[in-house]
Amino acid sequence: MKNRITFVTKRSGTIVPFNHNRIINAIYRAAVAVGGRDKEKAEDLAEQVVKSLNEKFDEKATPHIENIQDTVEKVLIENGHAKVAKEYILYREESAKSRDEEGRMNSKLNENIPWAKVWRNLDWAVEHKLNTVNLLNERVASGEFAQIVHESEELYEDDVDLAAKIIIERLKNLKMVMISGPSSSGKTSTTVKLEQKLVKKGYKFKALNVDHYFFDLELHPKDEFGDYDFETPQALDLDLINEHLIKLSNGEEVMIPSYDFKTGTRTLNVTPMKVAQDELLLIDSLHGLYPDFSKGIPIDVKFKLYLEPLLQMKDADGKYIRWTDIRLTRRMLRDAAHRAYKPTQTLEHWHYVRASEMRNIIPYSKTADFIISSAMPYELPLYSHLLGKKFAEWENKYKGDPLKTDAFERASRLNNLFSDVSPVADNSPVPHDSVLREFIGGSSIVH
Repeated sequence: MKNRITFVTKRSGTIVPFNHNRIINAIYRAAVAVGGRDKEKAEDLAEQVVKSLNEKFDEKATPHIENIQDTVEKVLIENGHAKVAKEYILYREESAKSRDEEGRMNSKLNENIPWAKVWRNLDWAVEHKLNTVNLLNERVASGEFAQIVHESEELYEDDVDLAAKIIIERLKNLKMVMISGPSSSGKTSTTVKLEQKLVKKGYKFKALNVDHYFFDLELHPKDEFGDYDFETPQALDLDLINEHLIKLSNGEEVMIPSYDFKTGTRTLNVTPMKVAQDELLLIDSLHGLYPDFSKGIPIDVKFKLYLEPLLQMKDADGKYIRWTDIRLTRRMLRDAAHRAYKPTQTLEHWHYVRASEMRNIIPYSKTADFIISSAMPYELPLYSHLLGKKFAEWENKYKGDPLKTDAFERASRLNNLFSDVSPVADNSPVPHDSVLREFIGGSSIVH
């Protein structure tokens, strides 16, 4: 049957072109979440969805996105894919809840926010006159940028020192340390710094590179634009990770796989690895707190660390600057420098990164043994210089594009922010081992 559906009505009322690949990707993503990886079956089911829509709507109709999602659920259930349907429905409900919460103030505190840490950071910000953009600008204008750098770095180092102290206190039972957090929270630098501090005290580590546990690229789910999704925990072979973590914690040898990012393929049983009795396993991963990542490991054997730039600063409109905006800006700079990604590519796809972390990373932050804030108030003046004027261009570029609404909103918000932050071009006061060097370049510990 020829497809008669050419346009779809979004929840906002905007009409956009119909793309059946989005249905394929949504079904396959739900299947992957429950352990399935049959792309041909996802394509077949998507065809049934399109057929059903054509039978229900004439060629002049513009079905609502809800009509399409209802049809997907119906087709999945009718074809005996109850688990996939459940996952699809769950994801749909979570997305609706997320949109609802974005559009209104919650009547209760968000349980995913580490409030104790937030209050501590807010108190520090007020004490150092860094709790508003205006106060930050005043200190920069007074020639205090280098001092702000020193104060910010000191606060972060205190966090890392305390994390190291807690780890040492628990060494009797510990076998591994997992460092987790959403994209561009500073995990790589913090992992190196934590290891350095513990090595100085005589402790030994072995690092496990979780990237080698990615499934072959062709098996990964895709996002709305057809790009492969490395952000979801299901992109990793979680069963093999668990098997290896259990063996390594028991002192057994395992054969680590090898992943080739150029070809998008994994080779099993490549590198032998064993953790000695006096060594700790060190794991830097987006999904270190995700339950299935280490479900076979006893709680007292693992120390879970979580990172987030918990900046406590209000913009010129009296609204707190969003942590996700800080991380987005960081990643735009890092992607452009190290991954040949244009900043606009990162910006356009950030809502997929955000959706994944809101579902698979941030809800588990409350299970962490310790939280480190990687926020540096001085990073805003540097970003204002590096990207500030660009956000005005991007806001104008995406304005009125129904397929780039999210990119427009983020560009607009960051344009408003950086237009009020006094730019600083000289980053020489920033230490070369700073977590910020991971993003602005010049790091002596991350390559």
